[in-house]
Amino acid sequence: MKVPIIACRLNALLLEPYNQLFAKSRALLCAPCRRLSTASTEVPEMDAFMEKLNDYEKIGVPKGAGTDSCDGFDLGRMRRLLHNLGNPQSKFKAIHIAGTKGKGSTAAFLSSILRAEGYSVGCYTSPHIRTIRERITLGTSGEAVSGISLDSHFHKIKEELERAVEREKGHLSQFEVFTAIALSLFAEERVQFAVVEAGLGGARDATNVFTVSDLAAAVITNIGEEHLAALGGSLESIAVAKSGIIKEQRPLVLGGPFLPHIESMIREKALSLCSPVISASDPGNRSVLKGFTGACQVPRQLCDILLLIERDFHLSIELLNLQLRLLGSHQLQNAVTATCTALCLREQGWKLSDTSIRDGLQSAYLVGRSQFLTSKEADMLGLPGATILLDGAHTKESARALVDMIKMAFSDARLVLVVAMANDKDHTGFARALLSLGCLEAVCFTEVDIAGHRSRTTSSSSLKCSWIKACREMGVGFLDCRTANHKWIEDQHPESSRKMGSEFILLLEGSLVDSIRFGHEVLGTTSATGNGIIVVTGSLHIVSAVLGCLET
Repeated sequence: MKVPIIACRLNALLLEPYNQLFAKSRALLCAPCRRLSTASTEVPEMDAFMEKLNDYEKIGVPKGAGTDSCDGFDLGRMRRLLHNLGNPQSKFKAIHIAGTKGKGSTAAFLSSILRAEGYSVGCYTSPHIRTIRERITLGTSGEAVSGISLDSHFHKIKEELERAVEREKGHLSQFEVFTAIALSLFAEERVQFAVVEAGLGGARDATNVFTVSDLAAAVITNIGEEHLAALGGSLESIAVAKSGIIKEQRPLVLGGPFLPHIESMIREKALSLCSPVISASDPGNRSVLKGFTGACQVPRQLCDILLLIERDFHLSIELLNLQLRLLGSHQLQNAVTATCTALCLREQGWKLSDTSIRDGLQSAYLVGRSQFLTSKEADMLGLPGATILLDGAHTKESARALVDMIKMAFSDARLVLVVAMANDKDHTGFARALLSLGCLEAVCFTEVDIAGHRSRTTSSSSLKCSWIKACREMGVGFLDCRTANHKWIEDQHPESSRKMGSEFILLLEGSLVDSIRFGHEVLGTTSATGNGIIVVTGSLHIVSAVLGCLET
């Protein structure tokens, strides 16, 4: 298969104007921008309490921590804490969602469906974008818990939390404690359902505390190569860890698609527990992405979902001409998974109309997933007229999904990428996926805090090296702006330079604001029609940093 040549159509005669453009963008860095700080949770005492606990999002998860082994996290800590809080996890019906990708989106779709039917719903997801309050949504509105409510509930259970930390000799983590706070708050608010996303794996995750009688359904969205070290080092060990959320005789919903042997492993675990299985990838199911509607400010994708499941359960629904706010074929698959879960709940006797399923799917939305900034927000960044897409993709799989969405919805757009990533990701694999984009003008590498700190941040120079490696492997021409001269390219890649003539992708490093503004200048210079998009990606943390620029 011939690798497509991706380029910014830059030649030696244009190098000097591009150098001037780069200098101009550097000067723009001095323009005012709001500070990139984490938004206040409005719960300072809780913040101070949490700061004393282990934060594995900041320091990284220990090897084997998510496996069901002697190296795994001790679920006993979580059970003891919840017991002393009155076992709040038993006061509502839970839908527990695990998987490598798509957990948060599936949770958003399902929560929205349940709210559309009028149920009071608690939803617990991670990570957050700007404030930890985003991890907890409550009631029928789907809004993040307020600072006042969170502060009030924290003070009600603070003494027990302090005793638990002392009893466990400091081993409780931030994630464990905040999960307990969320479940306790759900019980206090008397939610009817809690949609709970697993943090890492499943078997030893702090959310894996639901008994057979607590659990309405378990959901596994997919299995991929992320957190390999923490989950045993292979796809098979990851599948074992995530299948740990399956409970005896409780239904399991599979998203997929899965590798055949991985799906067999999960099904065998379900069979051993007499758990019926509903598959979103069942041969009788059909989902079609028909196109996109609306401008970049408020795009929606038009889809059909037709489900006919005859194995274990007999379930069916026909949803035509859906308009989803969450974009991409991967989000359509997440919508199908959520729909299967809703049908599973309906089969158990819960009222869920086709209309509520449709309305819930169409209203579901998540910050930082295929999110376009409004024209007002672009103006606030000092970039009038710019089209800026924020997407928290950070694996090669999610990068491919982002590529597919852009190719389908904006096939003619000129593109500049702004990338920042954590140091435990597959940077080269991520680059390879994104290099399949057409009309790519430049890639700007930057650095942002990961979970509020720099300990897990990948340097922009290291990221650029990974992209250079990927460019070489794929035969894609590039121009390192630090040594922006045509002779350097010929010296490094004489064959590809002759093959491609004058076509290159610009690769450069800069601050976040500098990179976005440089991208705007590049697109303004190279796109006569103004049909250009700045894509900010690589982690939800870079999304958080951009949104931080918009806060007053």
